[in-house]
Amino acid sequence: MVRLEFQGYAKGKVEHVAAEIENLVIAGWTGRDVAALNHHIEELKAIGVEPPSKVPIYYRVSAALLTQAATIQVLGDDSSGEVEPVLVAAADRLWVTVGADHTDRRVESYGIAVSKQMCAKPIGRTAWRFEEVEPHWDRLMLRSFVQEGGRRVLYQEGPLANIRAPRELIAGWQDGNERLPMGTAMFCGTMGAIGAIRPSGRFEMELDDPVLGRKISHAYDVKTLPVVA
Repeated sequence: MVRLEFQGYAKGKVEHVAAEIENLVIAGWTGRDVAALNHHIEELKAIGVEPPSKVPIYYRVSAALLTQAATIQVLGDDSSGEVEPVLVAAADRLWVTVGADHTDRRVESYGIAVSKQMCAKPIGRTAWRFEEVEPHWDRLMLRSFVQEGGRRVLYQEGPLANIRAPRELIAGWQDGNERLPMGTAMFCGTMGAIGAIRPSGRFEMELDDPVLGRKISHAYDVKTLPVVA
């Protein structure tokens, strides 16, 4: 179990949200657009990752990997982040924030489920009530940025219309039940990188709501540890 603290925004007011997370689920291969999904599959095949057994697929990961820290440590230079919307069931309601499914790509080439367990999963410190954004969910925008040559470079960008609806993802994991159990966080999927999948010493991510005029942002630095034999 891990304890997270959020600034929860609802109807223009701020409330403190404490979340005790026991279950972490990462929904993979969640693209609505078949062509875009196949692009992401080919993108990963290019770095040696085998296609999934089904789509979407749900990976169970240790909740202890969730972090709101500004720095994570990884082993070697083969990991990278992917921005995702994250559903959090806490305080008797459903919240949405932004997170990064930071993954070891070398391990991913021979075991996706194992790779999901290798790195911390950074998550934002701000959350919105899900019911406030559900009516215009498809218009929310995901973006991520990496550092390259001292410059901030756009790495991913697209609307949530590109990935499956959250209630559909919950139902797929819960055998038809559209309610996420309290104490659960679910990463809902990502979109392809602009250019190749690649590591970076810093990863910035945001969930932008153009309808209500607000944004959740989070960033973290990546410190690499030496690989010793």
